[in-house]
Amino acid sequence: MRIAVLALQGAFLEHKMMLHKLGVDSFEVRQLQDWQQEKDGLIIPGGESTTQGKLLHDLGLLDPVRKAIEDGLPVFGTCAGLILLSREVEGNSQSAPVPPRLGTMNMTASRNAYGRQLGSFHTEASFRGIEGDIPMTFIRAPYIKEASGEVETLSAVDGHVVAARQGNQLVTAFHPELDADTRLHEYFLEMVKDKITD
Repeated sequence: MRIAVLALQGAFLEHKMMLHKLGVDSFEVRQLQDWQQEKDGLIIPGGESTTQGKLLHDLGLLDPVRKAIEDGLPVFGTCAGLILLSREVEGNSQSAPVPPRLGTMNMTASRNAYGRQLGSFHTEASFRGIEGDIPMTFIRAPYIKEASGEVETLSAVDGHVVAARQGNQLVTAFHPELDADTRLHEYFLEMVKDKITD
């Protein structure tokens, strides 16, 4: 198994370290040439979604990545990754042009949804498909305001949906790569294994 990690900006190294801890090979995607390597899944890290979207577009990665996801490549987006995968985003400036996004999941994300007072916080909550509560670190996090179609809610905190899945796409509003608990990355790797053995 080999996982591509989008390394344009944000917390990509922490995801690579988590995969290494689980004995899984990974490589960084910084340009189109990197993307053309063989891969079984993709992780889109937290960071600044507007910057990542612009770089995906400018580097010619936006369309090939979107096509691969639409063709079934398993993808795991955390925080900014959730925003990039959302079809709609609430909280973008009305006057600014809409930043480029992958937009492959039938949901609306609310950006920086928790506001400054809850800009960063840590909690534990249940996650469908994983036994026991898991640690969740939120940093200027979005949440999923609306979801439709095949989108399945996996976790909610204080009434807000913070994790969801649509087919081979998994998103969390929090940063599992910043905690020692490996269960969420294991959950994603099971999705990848299922796809490989299809």
